[in-house]
Amino acid sequence: MNKQKNIFPHIEGIIKKDQKEAFLKQKALVVWMTGLSGAGKTTIANFIEKELYKRGYFTQIFDGDYIRDGLNQDLDFTIKGRTENIRRIAEVCKLFVNCGVIVFSCFVSPTKKMRDLAKSIIGEENFIEVYVNSPLIVCEKRDTKGLYARARSGEIKNLTGVNAIYEAPINPDIELKTDVLTIEQTVEKLIDNILPKITYSK
Repeated sequence: MNKQKNIFPHIEGIIKKDQKEAFLKQKALVVWMTGLSGAGKTTIANFIEKELYKRGYFTQIFDGDYIRDGLNQDLDFTIKGRTENIRRIAEVCKLFVNCGVIVFSCFVSPTKKMRDLAKSIIGEENFIEVYVNSPLIVCEKRDTKGLYARARSGEIKNLTGVNAIYEAPINPDIELKTDVLTIEQTVEKLIDNILPKITYSK
């Protein structure tokens, strides 16, 4: 049985991305936050979303836990499963960008290949890579979800940093060292870097 592709290749009159950005008075962007579990990706995103909300920006946060609890609940933590997880969320991010939204995507995304895949789907012009850098020893000490203790005991397999690889970005757009900076300093640094990219001008 042949699959039908591109049944509706073009929709006349669809509202374009730049029109939606003009309506929202902002430039769409995906802030792709990578780092070990416990590095502070979602915590930072929550703080910065509140700050941007005060300034009139419309945002959306995607977090690995929530996505795997719903959209990607059928995926495992093998490299294949993780790659598909990133592919799907990148496609979702692309849809939101096309709606003019500023997206914070908080995923370990442990390999360069996965992050490059996300960038290729979303588009380099709409993508900024943020390395939330915290040493494994610090993340284990925090262990807010108890994942590291369970991985060390053998209960969890394929936990990044313990028994699965993490390829740290070599040249990220922004690096946030959360073992050195306070949350306030971290948020300020990220806002200062992304404001020029999301500020709307005709």
